[in-house]
Order: sequence, then C-alpha cells, then structure tokens
Amino acid sequence: MRLFGLIGYPLAQSFSKKYFTEKFLIKGIPDAAYELFELDNIQKFPSLLASHKNLCGINVTIPHKQRVMAYLDELDDEAKEIGAVNCIRIDGGKLLGFNTDAPAFENSLKELLYPFHSKALVLGTGGAAKAVIYVLKKLGIEYQFVSRTKNRGIITYEELTAGIIKDYKLVINCTPLGSFPKTETFPPIPYEWLTPEHYLYDLVYNPSETMFLQKGKQRGAIIKNGYDMLVGQAELSWDIWNS
Repeated sequence: MRLFGLIGYPLAQSFSKKYFTEKFLIKGIPDAAYELFELDNIQKFPSLLASHKNLCGINVTIPHKQRVMAYLDELDDEAKEIGAVNCIRIDGGKLLGFNTDAPAFENSLKELLYPFHSKALVLGTGGAAKAVIYVLKKLGIEYQFVSRTKNRGIITYEELTAGIIKDYKLVINCTPLGSFPKTETFPPIPYEWLTPEHYLYDLVYNPSETMFLQKGKQRGAIIKNGYDMLVGQAELSWDIWNS
C-alpha cells in the first residue's frame, strides 16, 4: 500500500484527505491511501517518517511550509526561489521538496485576469504570500504589501487611500481572515472605493464566499476564492509523486 499524507497543525478543516480518498476511489487506485498527520512541532517529522516506511508523498500546510525545508535532501528551483515547500516526494529514501502552490495559483488567477490588473495589493505577509509574490513577479505585476503592522515595504490598512485603491485593481487576500469558523471577519480595506474593474482573489476556500468576496461583489468587482488553486496544487502534487 502506497501511503500519502498531509502534515500541518491544526488539520481539522483539511480538504486533502477527502479529495484524495475520493480520487483513489473514482480512478480505481486500490493500492493508495491518504492520511492526515497533525504535527504541532516540525521536530516530530523524522519520527513520523521512521514509523511510516511506506510513505511516498507528503503535502505540507501551515505552519510547516518553511520549517520543513531543513529536513529535505533536495529542493526544486521554484521551491528554492519561493522559500516554501508544500509537496514532498520520497524517492529511494531521499526527500525532494517542491512548491505546487505557485503554478496552481497562477493558473487559477489568470482565468479572470485582465491587462488593467497590472498592480496588486497583497494583504498579509505570512507564508501564504510567498507563492503569490513569486507568481506576480513572473507575470510582471507590480505589488504592494498591506499589513496591520507597518514595516519596510509594507503599508498599513489605514494608509490605503482612494488613489491607491484606484491604482491597484488586483487585491489578493493571503490572510486567514474570513475562513471557517471565524467567517464574520474580513481584511479592513476601504471597500467603498472598489469598482467593477477590481479583481478580489481570496486564498480562503471555506466558506466559498467570504465577507471579503461578498463586499467586493456588492461593488461589482470580479471575485474568486482559493478552491481552484487548492485542487490545482493537489493534482500537481499527484503528478510529482508519480513522476
């Protein structure tokens, strides 16, 4: 039995196990299973590997996408440049790290992207923003970080003016604000200045329409959640594990 799984903490809201279990059933793949491995500390990773010798591939989620890199034998170029890993292939005892978030985000983002989406506001500066920034650079989209705390290269939500909102027509939420169970929360941007030319992309997928997206929709903005990105990164992970 080939074993695959997800490491992270907490994993109560995980999409991956349901997705892969259904995939194995539908595609008629009887020799594969997908499990959740809650690791509150990345230092427990080696003992997880030691106790599951049939592990062939691992997905990595919050908070371990950066921390796990120290345990890997090799990184592909994209993962190295992004500085985060969300997919590991175990090949002859060697751990190879990849980032499938970036290509999945790129494919999903481009579906509704127009030439006037040439500047982006990136809400949040955590690990989730790393793959997003990599893609924006690749697509030649200028970006500005927005966070609660001011820092070099980062502006605060309070500093968002009508002029900035008018200029930056792509707004990407890389924070967990609005995700289940705290669905009433949302990034504090001035939604009243949004227009039908704005594109609001939320990495959150549960609920399918967060308060962030609802508020954008009320202003006529283009909206998209993170579900397609999630499916995309899962499929790309499966390709890597089987290559």
